[in-house]
Amino acid sequence: MTRKQIKAQAAHYAKFVEWSDEDQCFIGRCPEIMAGGVHGGDEARVYAELCQAVEEMVGLIHTDGHAMPDPLGKKDFSGKFVLRVEPAMHHRLAAKALAAGESLNSFCVKTLVKA
Repeated sequence: MTRKQIKAQAAHYAKFVEWSDEDQCFIGRCPEIMAGGVHGGDEARVYAELCQAVEEMVGLIHTDGHAMPDPLGKKDFSGKFVLRVEPAMHHRLAAKALAAGESLNSFCVKTLVKA
C-alpha cells in the first residue's frame, strides 16, 4: 500500500479533538482504530499529529495483514438500538411519556436529542 493510499484510507476515519479540563490540554482520538490518542496545547497541532498517528496505524494494520474496520461513515444504522435500564427508571420514563402524551419511544428520542 502506497503512502498516498494509506493517507486516503486514513481520511475516512472519524477523528475527535476536544479540550480536557482534567488534563488541561487538547486530546485527539480516533476510537475506530486506536486505543490511545495524542495530546497537546494547540488544537490544530493535535489534529495534525492525530492524522499522522492514524495514518501510521492504518499502515501497521495493513502491514500486519489485519482487516481494517469499517469507518463510521460507511456503516449502515437501522435506527434501532436496545437500551437496558433499571426497572424503576423504565417506570419513571413511561410515566413521564404518558404525562407528556407521547409514546415512550418518542419521549426517549426527544430526551436524547436534548442531551
